[in-house]
Amino acid sequence: MLKSLKVRDYMNSEAVTFSPGTDLLTAVELLLMHGVSSASVLDASGNLVGVLSESDCLRGILVGSYFEETGGSVGSFMSVVVDTIDADANVLEAAEHFVKKSRRRLPVMAQGRLVGQISRCDLLGILKSFNSPQLKSR
Repeated sequence: MLKSLKVRDYMNSEAVTFSPGTDLLTAVELLLMHGVSSASVLDASGNLVGVLSESDCLRGILVGSYFEETGGSVGSFMSVVVDTIDADANVLEAAEHFVKKSRRRLPVMAQGRLVGQISRCDLLGILKSFNSPQLKSR
């Protein structure tokens, strides 16, 4: 039996998300708690409007430290140019995207809506299992 190669079959469909109004320090706490390097930012209608990465959080904390203020909102520090991948894309396309763009995670979209997230680590496990000698002999 052929294995699925679609991103939708390997993505995390319960990804961490934020709203633009989420407090930055709360967002940092949630990223750390869930052990993820970034999270999608959704508006009130559920549309993807940005991504908050560890780098964005560090920038926000540094800006706050410089002005001796804490906090701020996710919307003030998120990246608004977002690379995404379609849920029906091939996992090899996703791997190529990660290599070319140096991203750690990608929001997964279906019909213009966020449906999950996939990471480099997810793909490493998938591609390793596809190339395992034990599986090839079956």
